Amino acid sequence: MKKIFDFSKKKQFPPFPPFKLPYFFGVQTSNYIPGYLIKSKDLPKFHKAALLGDVGTVQLLLMFGKNSVNEVDRENRTCLHLACANGHLDIVTLLIERKCELNLLDKESRTPFMKAIQCEKGKCATILLQHGADPNLGDGKNNALHYVAFYMDKDLAAKLLHYKADIEAKNKEGLTPLFFAIRGLNYDMAEFLLKNGANVNALDGSKRTTLMVAVSMQYTEMVSLLLEYNVDHTIKDQIGRTAEAYAKIYNYPLYVYFKQIKRHMECNKPSTPQISCS
Repeated sequence: MKKIFDFSKKKQFPPFPPFKLPYFFGVQTSNYIPGYLIKSKDLPKFHKAALLGDVGTVQLLLMFGKNSVNEVDRENRTCLHLACANGHLDIVTLLIERKCELNLLDKESRTPFMKAIQCEKGKCATILLQHGADPNLGDGKNNALHYVAFYMDKDLAAKLLHYKADIEAKNKEGLTPLFFAIRGLNYDMAEFLLKNGANVNALDGSKRTTLMVAVSMQYTEMVSLLLEYNVDHTIKDQIGRTAEAYAKIYNYPLYVYFKQIKRHMECNKPSTPQISCS
């Protein structure tokens, strides 16, 4: 136990490495660490038990009235935050049974549900959704569907949409989940979002389109997918550049670009039955 809780150093729970959030045309992003950085002195016994998955201790402290189910630590984290971040489903279930509040914010403005999503604890996220957690409460930067679209699977995205997550939610840069799927090279997710009504012509804060993102990444399969959903290649960003201009800037093969545009236009002509669009 002493090795886990070091009074001099911060520890990260769970011990995930940081990863880079997407870099969108000059928007600065930093390394994002999904787990909590913990100091032993910040955690009372109740919260330590939740962090470590000690369901017996959590249950006893609640049973004898030693702690409130919604009690927070110095960082405004509840036991539910800590249990969700570490995937302790039994503790999450216990706290829900004890009628804990599901949408309280920690010091980083994250709900337990957001923490479960960020730490890829899908089972914890699912049970929270089933009991009324708000899927649209973000962390001031992104919301849950943004993170899921970038690096998780479409099954969890489907659950979020079932519980009324906003498929067109915009983060502080004006990016919808579809932008995140494209930037995360997540073709299946992008296709899933488009099939479920995501706006293919959504614009970010600088009026850039999903097609501009795809060509800037030289992502030919994604360009074809977006064209299949009738993305408008003539839209201009706030300084007057079209997707074609982005293709030139980011070295997307122009002959491929124009071939894709031509094929898209031909496939939308009812008078050209000789062309197969399958």
